[in-house]
Amino acid sequence: MKRIILLLPLAALMTSCAWLRENDVEVAAGVGGYVALSKLGATPEIIAGGLIAYAMYDPFSPQWSIRVVEIDHERRRIELRMKRFSTGGDGEARQVFMRVARQLAEEGGDDGMAYAGFDELRYEEGIESSRPLAQRVADGEIRLVKSRQFPQL
Repeated sequence: MKRIILLLPLAALMTSCAWLRENDVEVAAGVGGYVALSKLGATPEIIAGGLIAYAMYDPFSPQWSIRVVEIDHERRRIELRMKRFSTGGDGEARQVFMRVARQLAEEGGDDGMAYAGFDELRYEEGIESSRPLAQRVADGEIRLVKSRQFPQL
């Protein structure tokens, strides 16, 4: 029971550390958190374990890393990698892929004109077996298209 009581302030500390990291004061927050938890009676082992778990899990980082590769002026390859430690999001690869494809079509090309849409040429999902842990991946290719009825648009 004592450990659960000690872990609650640690969870609050980790939440504040993530917010503070965005504002470039991560070191100060870590030191301040260590001092605060030490005063509450947390041992260095408990604090270190919490910090290691947070560094591996980091609940505020995006679930998917997205890489877009331009193949030619109208084709793009979209590569998605899910973070290794996550709490859900296993079935959302397709949604993320489609959202990125829509954004690419709306952003437009080099001429600044938005595309009318896109054609999905290829899409694959899988799990990449790597050490120490497997990772969910998705890969696909789209073709950005202009308006078929009004080619000048």
